[in-house]
Amino acid sequence: MITSMLVPAIERPLADFSDTPLWLSLVKALFIFVYLLISTLLVIWFERRVIGRMQQRPGPNRNGPFGLLQTLADGMKSMFKEDNAPAAADKFIFTLAPLIVATMCFVAFGIMPLGGEVWMFGHRTPLQLTDAPVAVLLVLAVASVGVYGILLAGWSSGSTYPLLGGLRSSAQVISYEIAMGLSLVAVFIMSGSMSTSAIVDAQRSTWFIVSAIPSFLVYLVTMVGETNRLPFDLAEGEGEIVGGFHTEYGSMRFAMFFLAEYINMFSVSALATTMFLGGWQAPPFISAIGDGYFSTGWWGLLWFTLKVWSFMFFFVWLRGSLPRVRYDQFMRLGWKLLIPLTLAWVVLVAFMRAAALGWFGGSAVVTIMGRGLSTASLILIGAVLVALFVLGVLLDRGSATTTTPPPPDEIDPFAGGFPVPPLPGQTLREPERGIPAVAASTLTAKEESRG
Repeated sequence: MITSMLVPAIERPLADFSDTPLWLSLVKALFIFVYLLISTLLVIWFERRVIGRMQQRPGPNRNGPFGLLQTLADGMKSMFKEDNAPAAADKFIFTLAPLIVATMCFVAFGIMPLGGEVWMFGHRTPLQLTDAPVAVLLVLAVASVGVYGILLAGWSSGSTYPLLGGLRSSAQVISYEIAMGLSLVAVFIMSGSMSTSAIVDAQRSTWFIVSAIPSFLVYLVTMVGETNRLPFDLAEGEGEIVGGFHTEYGSMRFAMFFLAEYINMFSVSALATTMFLGGWQAPPFISAIGDGYFSTGWWGLLWFTLKVWSFMFFFVWLRGSLPRVRYDQFMRLGWKLLIPLTLAWVVLVAFMRAAALGWFGGSAVVTIMGRGLSTASLILIGAVLVALFVLGVLLDRGSATTTTPPPPDEIDPFAGGFPVPPLPGQTLREPERGIPAVAASTLTAKEESRG
């Protein structure tokens, strides 16, 4: 099975858009826009209902049948709320930042193949807006541009905590984009292409989730970190930075960030479906029925939607099950475990492909890496993963056992200029005078201002 993924790549043509006029591309763009908006309305209701079920409460059940109109009511409420901006904010950048984040999420979905070729208004066209030889790199590039919106939102607010939240969120997203990009390299090697339609076509016999399971597991972690979702929603650490980079936002500006988060969830889920789950193709036990009838035409949109929603349930399940991790733990996971693990896996896959193509020149090597690949690869993969996991645990333990000086038993609460509560076991130092120096200067300033 793995050997078949490493044979010389077939020249896979891109999706054929020769019978797609410009107006039909605009219709498909509108279709994708409506598809994402309706999916977002449904997934917010779905998330609240599922988490309510997990927590033994009903969830939204008032507006509309089964509470289906609750999300629409919340959106209308955001439209009529007062839209304020801080006095020190850069008004133009403050408004531009949420637009950048939301727009990039829509653009990333434009290269996803939602289905095979279908008939639309008398034209034979792929159920996909566009494609390119480096389409997956376009998705990663668009996601990188979205980081600018996060950083600009924190900076333009003119406040300290949003700035810190923007810096922390951008560092988080950039760090996990590295591991996400590396996890997709193995798929590029196996399919011989970076085009989304070509990658889907390469999975007609076997989905890449079988042959590239380490890449899929790493991508599964990184897509949660990329979307700032629990347990990695460190952009909204209320106990640390109030609410993150969007603390000062309200009304529709905040709703744009809220919308971008859910559309980004659909984008990374669609990319996972395309790269690892065969895209719009039907499951093997269904595609064998009726000589592949259920894998053609508009049926592909059904299978694609079901696969994407399975990832959406995974997001919801994580949010209702796991607590938020610490920021240093999260960054340590990405830099010390996921990135080295993915690098080793990519090197291993590249070595297997080179051996299967006979680039090493020796017939013995080709025989071992060709015929015995299914057994040898599993042993090598297991050894590499176990070694890197043990290394990551040892590094984590070493960093956790570093000794820090114990806090003092007695502290001055006004030493830093503002009152600081004591830690457990500490006592407050009594001030030398009746009023601390900081408080006395504050009182003096107030009296002078009163005249």
